[in-house]
Amino acid sequence: MLEHQPSLKALLNPEQEKTGQLNAYKIPMTGTLINMVTVFIGGTLGLLVGSRLPDRVRQTVIAGLGLFTAAIGIQMFLKTENPIIVLGSLLLGGLVGEWWKIEDGLRGLGAYFERRFIRNPENIEGGRFIRGFLTASLVFCVGPMTILGSIQDGLTGDYSLLAIKSVLDGFAALAFASSLGVGVLFSIPVIFVYQGGISLLAAQAQVITTPAMMNEMTSVGGILLIGISISSLLEIKPIRVGNFLPALFIAPLIVVLLAVLR
Repeated sequence: MLEHQPSLKALLNPEQEKTGQLNAYKIPMTGTLINMVTVFIGGTLGLLVGSRLPDRVRQTVIAGLGLFTAAIGIQMFLKTENPIIVLGSLLLGGLVGEWWKIEDGLRGLGAYFERRFIRNPENIEGGRFIRGFLTASLVFCVGPMTILGSIQDGLTGDYSLLAIKSVLDGFAALAFASSLGVGVLFSIPVIFVYQGGISLLAAQAQVITTPAMMNEMTSVGGILLIGISISSLLEIKPIRVGNFLPALFIAPLIVVLLAVLR
């Protein structure tokens, strides 16, 4: 009689193989759905309560959130094992992003939502809708909790990381919406596509992703969060942060390339 051969999944993750059948019935996007609900609730409360808050209070809240976002970005950047990889990823990613005009695409998507769902977009001063959409989409979708939480949710059905992220995003949505308006709510489809897509592809991603690759991806994400803080939240200097998004995927590729060359 032939002996039973362990599956590839069992070799890579024995515990997951043992509990796979128990988690098979779970929806792989539970954490993403929770995240969407908290952003909707927080954004709606921000719209309802925000108009009653003085401008000084709203500006202070956004400034506080900007400082906190910058601090989180610095903490994420310190995960790097090789800052040169982060620099190279940002430079290459920025070039690719400018070539693909990702920021313009995101702005165009925000403008489409504005034309489609807002009756009088000309009354929204200074592109407030698009700014809210871009800021919320980038803040909610960039970070280690997004990637790690989505992978964990997709593989095991454990959405605890995304649940924590959902609470943070809910409060952030409240603060953003009170200052940046209804555009914040239109980041919800972006959360669904981005986080949900990672969860659905989690098995494949987990197989090819190493801790070193995750560390450099996390560090690049930290730099992007700092850029969001400087550009959109603290309004120190305009930065086309969206054009740096390819750097998130270039960083792990550089790690692989360096490992091959050694």
